[in-house]
Amino acid sequence: MIRLLLAEDQQMMRGALALLLNLEPDLEVVAQVSSGDEVLAAARTSRPDVALLDIEMPGRTGIDATADLLAELPECRVLILTTFGRPGYLRRAMEAGASGFLVKDAPVENLATAIRRVVAGERVVDADLAASALSAGANPLSGREQDVLRAGVDGSTITDIAVALRLSESTVRNYLSAAIGKTGTRNRTEAARVAQQNGWL
Repeated sequence: MIRLLLAEDQQMMRGALALLLNLEPDLEVVAQVSSGDEVLAAARTSRPDVALLDIEMPGRTGIDATADLLAELPECRVLILTTFGRPGYLRRAMEAGASGFLVKDAPVENLATAIRRVVAGERVVDADLAASALSAGANPLSGREQDVLRAGVDGSTITDIAVALRLSESTVRNYLSAAIGKTGTRNRTEAARVAQQNGWL
């Protein structure tokens, strides 16, 4: 049996996926969690062969949880499942060590096949998303530029961002200015929106 951990914040989606996957003769969902913060503890207890992680969850994202999980349990394969087929997400997930990346609107049979393939050592990526990622290129934003945009998404002031990131206000302004230039936008709100749409944050 292939043991599965399922991390999905929407209870109905999580329950439906678990039910469908448990119908497969060689798959068993051994753990279910609703936030990224719960992934590592659940994996330690259940020892899954494959972790199916949503990207946007409360607490840590599925991409962050991937890095956590593989640092401690490198034998576990990670398959990212997301509603958001953004090229930047795909690139970041692969850099974190994910073995696969699928969008949720694919048939469940495709998911079961993908699970078996990653257990066999293959990488599985949604073909359309892979093509988009190749044409989109790499994330142009530095780590700190991403940090300041992320910190300001909720409308925080320059002062708030500076305090949160322990930077000077002038440094925050410089990072925001660079991010605006790299995204080809007019202000930090637009820059953050473009960065989110591309999966860079």
